[in-house]
Amino acid sequence: MTGPAGGASPVAAARHAPGPLRHRTFRWLLAARTTSVLGNAVAPIALAFAVLDLTGSAADLGLVVAARSVANVAVLLLGGVVADRLPRDVVLVGTSLAAAATQAVVAALVVTGTATVPSLVVLGVLNGAVAAVSLPAAAALVPDTVPTELLRPANALLRLGLNGGTVVGASAGAGVVALVGPGWGLAVDAAGFALAGLLFSRLRLPRTASPTGPRASVVADLREGWDEFRSRRWVWIVVVQFMVLNAAFVGATTVLGPVVADASFGRAAWGLVVAAQTVGLVVGAVVALRWRPRRALAVGVGTMALTAVPVAALGLLPTLPVLLAAFALGGVALEVFAITWDQSLQTAVPREALSRVYSYDMVGSFVAVPLGEVLVGPAAHAVGTGPTLVACSVVIVAATAVAVSTRSVRTLTLPAAPRVRT
Repeated sequence: MTGPAGGASPVAAARHAPGPLRHRTFRWLLAARTTSVLGNAVAPIALAFAVLDLTGSAADLGLVVAARSVANVAVLLLGGVVADRLPRDVVLVGTSLAAAATQAVVAALVVTGTATVPSLVVLGVLNGAVAAVSLPAAAALVPDTVPTELLRPANALLRLGLNGGTVVGASAGAGVVALVGPGWGLAVDAAGFALAGLLFSRLRLPRTASPTGPRASVVADLREGWDEFRSRRWVWIVVVQFMVLNAAFVGATTVLGPVVADASFGRAAWGLVVAAQTVGLVVGAVVALRWRPRRALAVGVGTMALTAVPVAALGLLPTLPVLLAAFALGGVALEVFAITWDQSLQTAVPREALSRVYSYDMVGSFVAVPLGEVLVGPAAHAVGTGPTLVACSVVIVAATAVAVSTRSVRTLTLPAAPRVRT
């Protein structure tokens, strides 16, 4: 009996404790996802300045960005169906090349000075739809590259690559945009996606036999994915937790954070605060790589209470040293949970439905974020910025307490993982 990566049986794998990097398919997956995020980290910076150079309007920039986000959420469920119906590595090759094509067109329009807001909106919609197919496919592909007992360190390494790639890509992207213009920054993004497509093509996973008989409809596939999603109480409870938590955290940090910065420690220092959270994400991935509690989901869900600390600090003690420490701590908590969550889903959900469950998770977790962003502003005007931020932190703690107090979350156990060499 062989593991999903073609290695020894799970028992033998546990005895020899090989690391995820010893599996060829995982190495290609890590390289591909890190490469794609390296290029993609450039895109938000380049696109923002491209639109501002074009019209100078923040409203136009909001329209272009929102078009991609709306398309992404709208297509996510269908993306989960596609990723479960087709070989996931093939899906990722196709979506990477499609993303490269859309970003190359955007780059060409910007470089040649022929870009318009409507054209950028249309291309943003296409790019968001492509991302909606690739996200559940990429998340669900991990169990096909390593044995089950290596899922936690594999996810930790992937998250390290993604976070590191984001930091490097964003820093390099800012330099490219400043030196040669936003169009060439978008061209770098397109090249990154094209290279990622080539790397995904190297996975070459074994193909399973196609099911005989008529294929179920898309609606039937969605219903089956929903049944898998709702049948596990701990899954939908955590998704509801994050529906509330994300609305409070994102609204507080992305809308009120800059307001607090303007009124106290300044805009330049706010960039350092955001960077501190990224450092925390990297530290969290390292912690998750080495620490493997058996009731990992309860621990991961519980640590999300720590994300209330940076929100409360913004409202009560907005000084730079305090915020740097608070946002770094919040980043650690976010990453410990994210790695545990991936491991839990990848272990408990059948692989043939995993992409669809991920798509329901993503839609549920993100659907309330715009509501939080819209509501915190009026709330701050009504009762003050500080009290609104404290209220958001209380909401985060309350949502976490409800989730972690649920028996299905507290008692879920994961397979014991060996100490591994990476």
